[in-house]
Amino acid sequence: MTGAAPMLVARNLTKQFGSFTALQDVSLDISPGEVLCIIGPSGSGKSTFLRCLNQLERLDGGAVWIDGELIGYRRVGDKLHPLSDAEVARQRLATGMVFQRFNLFQHMTALQNIVEGPITVQKRPRAEVMAEALALLDRVGLADKRDAYPAQLSGGQQQRVAIARALAMKPKLMLFDEPTSALDPELVGEVLAVMRGLAGSGMTMIVVTHELGFAREVGHRVVFMDRGAVVEAGSPQQILSNPQQARTRDFITAVLN
Repeated sequence: MTGAAPMLVARNLTKQFGSFTALQDVSLDISPGEVLCIIGPSGSGKSTFLRCLNQLERLDGGAVWIDGELIGYRRVGDKLHPLSDAEVARQRLATGMVFQRFNLFQHMTALQNIVEGPITVQKRPRAEVMAEALALLDRVGLADKRDAYPAQLSGGQQQRVAIARALAMKPKLMLFDEPTSALDPELVGEVLAVMRGLAGSGMTMIVVTHELGFAREVGHRVVFMDRGAVVEAGSPQQILSNPQQARTRDFITAVLN
């Protein structure tokens, strides 16, 4: 991961919701193939950060580059001009987003959920997309569920379909917003196993999570956020075993107890 140009550069990101500051001068770089885990209490800005990267929320300040491309704006001289909805949609294809709630189309089978985007949005050949979708279902351990509807799947299975659906768009960067928080405890492991496999394959990933064991095992770096700001960042060993900031220590103690 060293030496390569960053996959993502975020500089001085700010986001307001009325008088509430959700992001406060957040700056982060992520290298290709890196797994960055973001931890912190509810309301600390973690999900808002991901939503800004995926252009589901518009920034109030700062800038983001993904694979060298400024997102959300086009620079003309010294001025920035907002991109059209169509241009934003094109840029959004660079990121795959996996949400807490699985957001699957309830009237479509697992296979149909996965092929919908590549066929209708990317206009790729159906035969090619179908073959890739079947391979992705196999990759997430659900080859036998291709014709099942979301209501026939467990929460863990639905989340694995959601991961396969995001991967089908061939993103450069995967964003996971607490992907196991809506799952029953016995189903968490099957989703984390898929994410471990992704990390092992070299996928660049940002994972907002309360699963500190996953962050320690799979993460290359851990970021602790609180009140919309990055409080501390470093290796998993440093942040989870020897945090320097009292707010980080208090949070980790609360999660582990």
